[in-house]
Amino acid sequence: MTPAAPAATPAHPHILLVEDDEVIREATRMALERYGFPVTTAADGLEGLEAFHAVRPDLLLLDVMLPLLDGVGLCRRIREESQLPILMMSARTDPVDVVSGLEAGADDYVVKPFESAVLVARIRTVLRRVPVAPAADTPPPPPPQASVPSSPLPPPPQSPQSPQSPPAPPSPPALPSVRSFDGLQVDTDSMEVRVDDRLVPLTPTELRLLLEFSAAPGIVLERSTLLERVWDYEWGADTRVVDVHVQRLRAKIGSGRIETVRGFGYKLRRPA
Repeated sequence: MTPAAPAATPAHPHILLVEDDEVIREATRMALERYGFPVTTAADGLEGLEAFHAVRPDLLLLDVMLPLLDGVGLCRRIREESQLPILMMSARTDPVDVVSGLEAGADDYVVKPFESAVLVARIRTVLRRVPVAPAADTPPPPPPQASVPSSPLPPPPQSPQSPQSPPAPPSPPALPSVRSFDGLQVDTDSMEVRVDDRLVPLTPTELRLLLEFSAAPGIVLERSTLLERVWDYEWGADTRVVDVHVQRLRAKIGSGRIETVRGFGYKLRRPA
């Protein structure tokens, strides 16, 4: 494991890189550091697990094929105690390899070899999915200052030649901060999800996905729409990413809440 990296900042989160190939590991580390990311590296799965507990990174970047403890096993172990963003790297494009990593809890994957700019863009995309809930100790805003009454001013004279502006259209009603669906509650202020009053831990990507469904219950969301809104992909990415995350989300909130509309996408069932 490399020595402790410089302190992370909101603009440059701390990345834990787990890669057994020394050449790829060092090249990736140097590329990420050139973009300003503090990086800690590990050469196998067990060392990566130890480094995770030691440095508590903001994002985990790991290879699928690792000695001692492979990337899928490491991802699964970390998911037992943390919901930090996980991006997997793989030199293989075997569907089983990709799905195994996603089912273990990875948020996304990237296929090697890759350009450093592409990897950094994917990292920033994954980090943008991390919701920011208001801090519990944030002080309330100060009360408004009392205004000093003054003499009313006469309204400006209206020009008879000036046409009246049409009234502004009414704004759509705001969504409630707590969205409830037959025992499922999604609190968009605290970014918490409960099922039958039981707190359900979700990864940032799972939470973003549920926020999209809960904002439009009963409406079918296509996979391409979800890829754009949740993963920030504006091109034809791998839709298996969506399918696996929906599967993981169903396992946590109830398999019957999200319905598959074959040939189109998914929708959240409306309350009866």
